[in-house]
Amino acid sequence: MAAVLLPPKPPAAPRPAAYPAATSRPPIEPLITRAPGLNWAGPGDHWSRAWGVPEPTARPSAQLALPSAAVPARTPESQAADDPTPGDLELVRVSLGVLEPVAERATAHFYALLFLNHPELRSLFPAAMDVQRDRLFRALLAAARSAADPAALARQLYPVGRSHRRYGVAAEHYGPFGECLLSALARYCGNRWDARTETAWRRVYGLISRIMRGTGEDTAAGPSWWQAEIVSHEQRTREIAVVTVRPDQPYPYRAGQYTPLETPWWPRVWRSYSIACAPRPDGLLTFHVKAVPAGWVSNALVHRARPGDVLRLGPPEGGMVVDHNAGGNLLCLGGGTGIAPIRALVEEVAEQGAGDRRVQVFYGARRNEELYELQPMLRLSQQHPWLSVHPVISDQRTLGLAGTLPEVVEAHGPWDEYDAYLSGPAAMVRRGVDALLRAGVAGERIRHDLGAATTA
Repeated sequence: MAAVLLPPKPPAAPRPAAYPAATSRPPIEPLITRAPGLNWAGPGDHWSRAWGVPEPTARPSAQLALPSAAVPARTPESQAADDPTPGDLELVRVSLGVLEPVAERATAHFYALLFLNHPELRSLFPAAMDVQRDRLFRALLAAARSAADPAALARQLYPVGRSHRRYGVAAEHYGPFGECLLSALARYCGNRWDARTETAWRRVYGLISRIMRGTGEDTAAGPSWWQAEIVSHEQRTREIAVVTVRPDQPYPYRAGQYTPLETPWWPRVWRSYSIACAPRPDGLLTFHVKAVPAGWVSNALVHRARPGDVLRLGPPEGGMVVDHNAGGNLLCLGGGTGIAPIRALVEEVAEQGAGDRRVQVFYGARRNEELYELQPMLRLSQQHPWLSVHPVISDQRTLGLAGTLPEVVEAHGPWDEYDAYLSGPAAMVRRGVDALLRAGVAGERIRHDLGAATTA
C-alpha cells in the first residue's frame, strides 16, 4: 500500500462505561482517524456516543406520529388504497430493469442526496462508506422485487429491520430515505419515470417502510446489541485467533448460527462471525477469526484485540441449525475457520444426545498447520463413538486425506442418508453443494449460510 500522510491525531475518545478499569493500557482509538483516504466524518467520528448510551427503547407511537390532521387514521379501505396494485408492481419491475445497469451511479447519487439534505443521518453509517455504501440501497431494490407477496416480504425484511436497530435507525428516518430514493430513481430511470411510476414506487416503498418500522420497533425480539468483554485471546497461528467473550446479558442463540460483530477500532463496521461453541452455562461465546488481506475487522480482532477490550454483538442470525427431533445422520464440511460452527453443532448433538445418529466431520485446509482445530476435534471423537473426524489437505499430502474438501467428500459417498452442513469459504461451499448433490444428498437436506458469516 502506498504511504499516506496522516492527519493530526484527534483527541482520544473516552472509553465506554462497560470497559473494565485499567491503567496499564491506553484508551482505544478508532483506526478510522488514521485512514485519511476514507470518507471520514470528523475527529473520533463521535464513536463513543454509540457505545456509552443506554440501549434505545421504542418510543411511544404518539411521539413518532404527525398530527392527526396531517395523517388520517388508516382504515382497511385506505390501507388497501395505499398498497401497491399489480399495475404498480409491473411499473416497478420495468423501472428496475432500466436501473440495474446504472445501479452503482444511482447508489452514489442516493447517498449524496441523503447526506447533503440530511447531514444528521451521516452518523448512522460507517465512516468508511466504500465498505458497505450500497447495502441499504440494494436492500430496498431487492425488497421492491418481492412486494407482490407481502407475507414473503415481511419474512425477508424482518432480519433487515432488526439489524438496522443496532445502527440507530428510527421510524422518523424512513421518510428522508424514501424521498432520496425516489429522487435517485427519477434521475436514473430516464424516460421510464413518470407520474404513474412515481406513484407505484411510493406505494411499494410505503409497504416496505411500514414493515421495517414494525420489525425495528419490536423490542420483544431482544436488545439491539450486546456489549461483550474479551476474556480470552488465543493466537493459534500467525493469522488465526480464537477469541472468547462474555456478553453483558444473556445471549440466546443456537449452535450453527452467527453474530454480527463490531469492534471499537472500526465504528459501525459490522462483520459476521460464526459462534464456535454450543450455548454454555457460563454464557461465554467463542469465535474463530482469520485475518484476511484488507480485512479491517478481522485484522483488528487477530492482531489488536486483547482481554479486557469490549466488542458489540448484534442479534444472532442464520438457519444452519440441527433439528434434534428429526434424527438422521449428519455430514459436516468445515473449511478453514468454517470448522467453528461445525464444532458448535457437534457440541450441541453431544448435549442433546446422539442416540443412533452418526456424525461425519470432514475438516479441510490447504496445509497441515492450517488445521488449527484438529486436535480438539479428534479429542471430541475419542469421547463420542458416534463422531468421526477426517482431516483433508489439498496442497500438502502428509496428513489425512489428500485433495480438496468437496472432491474428497464426494469420493467417500454416497451420502443419501445424511443431512449435510457446510461452512467455509464461499467457493468451497458452492463446490461442496454440487459435490453433495452428485453424492446423493437431496437439495432440501443441505444447509449452509453462504455469504453470511464472514472474516473481513
